[in-house]
Amino acid sequence: MPRPRALFSGIPRHLLSPIPDPPLSVSVALCTYNGARFIREQVLSICQQTRPPDEIVISDDASSDGCVEIARQTVAACNSERSGGSIALRVLANATALRVTKNFEQAVRACSGDLIALCDQDDVWVPDRLERMVAEFERRPDLLLLHSDARLVDAERRDLGQSLFHALEVVPIELERVHGGRAFDVLLRRNLVTGATTLFRRRLLDEALPFPVEWLHDEWLGIIASAIGRVDLLEDQLIEYRQHDTNQVGASRDAFLDKVRKAIGSRGDIHVKRAYKAELLLARLLELKEKVSAETIEKTRLKLQHQRYRAALPASRVARCAPMLREIMTGRYDRFGRGFRGIVRDFFEAP
Repeated sequence: MPRPRALFSGIPRHLLSPIPDPPLSVSVALCTYNGARFIREQVLSICQQTRPPDEIVISDDASSDGCVEIARQTVAACNSERSGGSIALRVLANATALRVTKNFEQAVRACSGDLIALCDQDDVWVPDRLERMVAEFERRPDLLLLHSDARLVDAERRDLGQSLFHALEVVPIELERVHGGRAFDVLLRRNLVTGATTLFRRRLLDEALPFPVEWLHDEWLGIIASAIGRVDLLEDQLIEYRQHDTNQVGASRDAFLDKVRKAIGSRGDIHVKRAYKAELLLARLLELKEKVSAETIEKTRLKLQHQRYRAALPASRVARCAPMLREIMTGRYDRFGRGFRGIVRDFFEAP
C-alpha cells in the first residue's frame, strides 16, 4: 500500500507559517482591607489599562468600610462601557483577617491567569503598565518575575519628588546584576521586589507556595523566582505608589539622622528573625532539589551562617571586635548584607 501524502505536501514550505502561541492571560490579585478611601481610583486604573486584565481576584481581609462593594460597582461600571469582553471579578471575603502575607497567598491561589499581577488597594497604575510588562513575558519565555520602579505620591496623588528605587537606595551595580541574570545575588543581600509593581508567571506558585508568614509575600516570590529562573526589573515608574498614614507597607528614604538612630538603637531580635528567615529559605530550596543549582544552595548556606553570626554577637561592644574582624575578612558583610553600613550597625547597636 502506498504511503499517504502529507496534508500540506503540495504547499511551498515558505508559505507555511507556525501557529502563533495564544496570548498570555492576566489575573490581578488585589488585596483589600478598609480601603474605601482609595479603592475606586485603583480599580479604575486597572480596568482602563491599554491591555486590560482578564480577571480581578479580590481577597478582602475582614473590612468594615464597604470597600469591596465600591470595587464591585467600579468593575461593573467599567464593563458596561467596554466594547470588548468583560473583566471577570471574583471576591474572597475573610471573616477573620489573615494579614498581608496569607491574604496575598489566598488571592494568588484563586487566580487562573498565565500571569499574575500583585496589587495594593491604594495605588494607581499608569495606563500602559500591563501592556508593557506582558510584552516582556511574551518576548522572553525564560522570564519568571518582573517588577518595576514607581513614582511616590502622597494621599492626594501629589508627587513626592522621588521614586521607589531612590527611596530604596538602589545603586547601579544592583541594577546591572539584576539585568545580567544575577538577581539572586542581589536579593540574597536585601529585597528590592515591591509587590505593588510585580508581575509573575503563575507556574512560580508550584515552588513558592505556601508562603511562610515570616516573609513578606513579595520578597518571598522574588527570592524563590530568582533561585529557579530569571527575574528582571524595569527602571520605569509604572505605578503611582501612594504614601499615607495607613500604609501597611510603605517606602521612604531614611535621612542621615534616621540611619544614625537605627545604627545605635537596640538590636532586639531582628538578627534572630533574619537568621530564621534564612533557615526557611534554605529548607525550601533544598526541597526543590534539581530545580536549584548547587551554587545557589551554597550561597544560601553562607547567608545563613552570616545571619547566625550576627545574631550571636555578644552584648559588649568591645567583645564584638574580634568576631567582627574575622567576619569582615570573609567578605560576607558585602556579599550578604549592606557592607560597611552593616559593620557600623553591628558594632554600635545597643544590646
